[in-house]
Amino acid sequence: MSFLGATNAHALCVHVSTANLRQGPGSKYIKSWEVYRYMPLRRIGKKGSWYKVKDVDGDAHWVYRKLITNRYRCAVVKASKASLRTGPGSKYRRNPREPFVKKYATFRAMKFKGSWVSVKDEYGGRYWIHRSLLWVQ
Repeated sequence: MSFLGATNAHALCVHVSTANLRQGPGSKYIKSWEVYRYMPLRRIGKKGSWYKVKDVDGDAHWVYRKLITNRYRCAVVKASKASLRTGPGSKYRRNPREPFVKKYATFRAMKFKGSWVSVKDEYGGRYWIHRSLLWVQ
């Protein structure tokens, strides 16, 4: 098991409960998407206090820099749904309270073990999700 440090200078994470992504670099621009804590984004540009970012679907948006961090890594479900496991493998049982999550569920990425990622949700719940179901930044 290894810790997932923020090794990619362009990887960003929403660190507030909700953040508005916009069509341009400023609050006067139309909101293109409202995202939640731990949404990963990839920085592709900058203008003043605004970062141009790409999301899990490859769409470009702008986000205010104080809403994001590069101090840890985040993951979002990119498949239509993902199983939340109690350990790093399909032999481990699904989480009894919430066995599945839908596309766009966000998590803080904690560590890798093989092709599995240990994740934490915004409420502190910890799970394992297969890496192929996630977009990790």
